[in-house]
Amino acid sequence: MPEYTVIWMIVAAFLVAGVLSYFFTPYVKKFAHKIGAIDVPKDTRRMHKEPIPRLGGLGIFMAFLCSILLFGKLDTPMLCVLLGALLIVVLGIFDDVMALGAKLKFVVQIIAAAIPVCIGGLRIDMFTNLNPFSDDMYFHLGIFAIPVTIIWIVGITNAVNLIDGLDGLAVGVSSIAAITMLAVALLTGEMGIAITMGALAGACIGFMPYNLNPAKIFMGDTGSTFLGYMLATVSIMGLFKFYAVISFAVPFLILGLPIFDMANAIIRQPGRRAQPDEPGSRPCAPQADRYGL
Repeated sequence: MPEYTVIWMIVAAFLVAGVLSYFFTPYVKKFAHKIGAIDVPKDTRRMHKEPIPRLGGLGIFMAFLCSILLFGKLDTPMLCVLLGALLIVVLGIFDDVMALGAKLKFVVQIIAAAIPVCIGGLRIDMFTNLNPFSDDMYFHLGIFAIPVTIIWIVGITNAVNLIDGLDGLAVGVSSIAAITMLAVALLTGEMGIAITMGALAGACIGFMPYNLNPAKIFMGDTGSTFLGYMLATVSIMGLFKFYAVISFAVPFLILGLPIFDMANAIIRQPGRRAQPDEPGSRPCAPQADRYGL
């Protein structure tokens, strides 16, 4: 396929996802009101004073899915990723409405991560050997490839979720991550990944006008976990998978903020008992106890 054709497909995927995300979000907002996915400010941790609907991530997901179905490369790994993403989104919808327990969410996230890993063959098989005294360039994970990959996906999914505490923060970081990964995919010739990241970036940017301060709708766990899941899975596809430096260094640099925030939240609150979210609650700052940490 000629390069200019691929570039136009990336641009088209970006624009279609952006327009659809902007168009879907008002309808998602009405749907959130109907099912009770509302963030009611009940304490001083909330920055907003009026009830604001959650579930905005559903608009992001639908816009992304439509764009991928139109322009994406729907091979077995991508279909498995989309199936896992669908499971994450369904989990997020229930969580935004009923505030599910941390253990249940963790189990479902593991299942969602295992779908592309065990069925789609999406695995981190090796990474750069940092031992200067070894002649081997790469360290092969062997039988540990599956659990390490699942841990990576679940970890990044929750890392992005943890920074969803300020208006526009999570969607902004995810947009930057998607655009950066799009650029890396173009440099490595992974056009399918570039189209996927173009669609994801477009869906994020289309939602952004509704989520910037003062936010009219929150993406909720539906959006933050979906974005984290997609960034985590796509970061280990194609040449992201076979080139060890890209597999680890680039995603860590791109997602440095949420990774640091997640680690800092865990360190700040050692031994603290988990407190499940109240229905409709949304802390204004990341809290490790939201995930039982």
